[in-house]
Amino acid sequence: MEDNCLLKLENITKTFPGVQALKGVNLTVNKGEVHALIGENGAGKSTLMKCLIGMQPPTTGEIWYDGKIIKDYDTRAALNMGISMIHQELSPIEHRTISENIWLGREPKNKFGFISYKQMNEQTREVLKLVDLQEEPTQLMKNLTVAKVQMIEIAKAVSYNAKVIIMDEPTSALTDKEVEQLFKIIRKLKSEGRAIIYISHKLDEIYTICDKITVFRDGELIGSRDIDKIELDEMIKMMVGREVNDLYPKEHCKIGEVVLEVENLSHTTDFKNISFKAHAGEILGFAGLVGSGRTQIMEAIFGARCIESGKIKIKGKEVEIKTPLDAIKNGMALLTEDRRTTGIFPMLSVSYNILCSHMETYKGKTGLLDLRGMDKDVNKYISSVNIKTPSKNTPIQNLSGGNQQKVLIARWLLTEPDILILDEPTRGIDVGAKAEIYNLISKLAAAGKCVIMISSELPEIMGMSDRVIIMHEGRISGELTKEEFSQEILMTYAAGKRPESVGGKR
Repeated sequence: MEDNCLLKLENITKTFPGVQALKGVNLTVNKGEVHALIGENGAGKSTLMKCLIGMQPPTTGEIWYDGKIIKDYDTRAALNMGISMIHQELSPIEHRTISENIWLGREPKNKFGFISYKQMNEQTREVLKLVDLQEEPTQLMKNLTVAKVQMIEIAKAVSYNAKVIIMDEPTSALTDKEVEQLFKIIRKLKSEGRAIIYISHKLDEIYTICDKITVFRDGELIGSRDIDKIELDEMIKMMVGREVNDLYPKEHCKIGEVVLEVENLSHTTDFKNISFKAHAGEILGFAGLVGSGRTQIMEAIFGARCIESGKIKIKGKEVEIKTPLDAIKNGMALLTEDRRTTGIFPMLSVSYNILCSHMETYKGKTGLLDLRGMDKDVNKYISSVNIKTPSKNTPIQNLSGGNQQKVLIARWLLTEPDILILDEPTRGIDVGAKAEIYNLISKLAAAGKCVIMISSELPEIMGMSDRVIIMHEGRISGELTKEEFSQEILMTYAAGKRPESVGGKR
């Protein structure tokens, strides 16, 4: 191995019953390198990383680390050697302290063999300094923001003196400011000669922070490139195996009547005097920084959050919505921001996850369920929404993120809503699946549905919306038509300022 080479995987294969998940993968990662792994969900990235950290031994192939071949090792051995992974689904022990989470299973002991909390807290303070955190080691994890939990996971990885740190979708729940802080820490780790393997669907981030990319598709390594030697179009083509010329397939739709009207909606702490109208055939975007109140407003409209004052009108008629059931009865649907926490039932089938919001309608006079009707509807939506699943009885947790999202969209389409509220509909899914979701959203608008879409990704919000409302600290700070869209103007409004170029329009 070359002097600068830290990690080398040679001809790695991984076979499960009936499936070859990895097909002769070769990968080299150098010291002081931020190396991106990209590809659609199911491409093999996670399987390869599980082989690397000892969760699943490869069927064939060799792993070389720091000049030595690795044989017969598990996750603890991988950690002890200096290979650590920060998973996308953070799972802290919420009712334990920061110290206890970082040193779990390797707590420092005093001369009597008991845990030395004093020493553990001192060591924790030193480790937290490395990621610029000043939290008290005795603070409970449940009281921390997602961003701080993410930083503590990085601190934990560093505490193993890891030379290779795998980060799986590390920015999926971070604000722009928190992402900047994360990148600062990554650059610091890089300067110390550590290697970062960076898995992300956010291609703009990859150009910002990574030195090299490796593309996977269908269990194969398609190619590796220095980041400054590959254009975005080529990268996407390598990932999906085809040209993606129009990522945002927004159809020109006739904008119809006002379907939803909100007047002076207010909440005690989250938002004030929110008023807007949304039309049939329109995709109305809601933009703003994380914490601006976008999600809270939609939860209130859907009856999942109490309101202090204000009116909600559907097709000109004032309605009282106190619960999500009231909203559903009034033709509304809400795709929530975090599908894993508030969307899917992970261990239950695709079929159940589609039907669960509509189950009452299948009860006959005898109280028995119409199983034939249920199967017919499930099959219809698996086909129409193009859900890729081995079977309708497959647990939804076994599906890719994009297909899980399509199951949730199918769930709501089954209720035949007039108003669809989609909160971060493409978060954590790959570029190919995003294009499918966008196409589906566009067709829903073309069918006359009123679509409200919340997104933190400005290219997405501009590419798919007919009109955008921008939020800042619980208030509407601006509104733009498609002709007025620009990232600069959107970000100016999101920061609570009024750009001169559009005359400070509200």
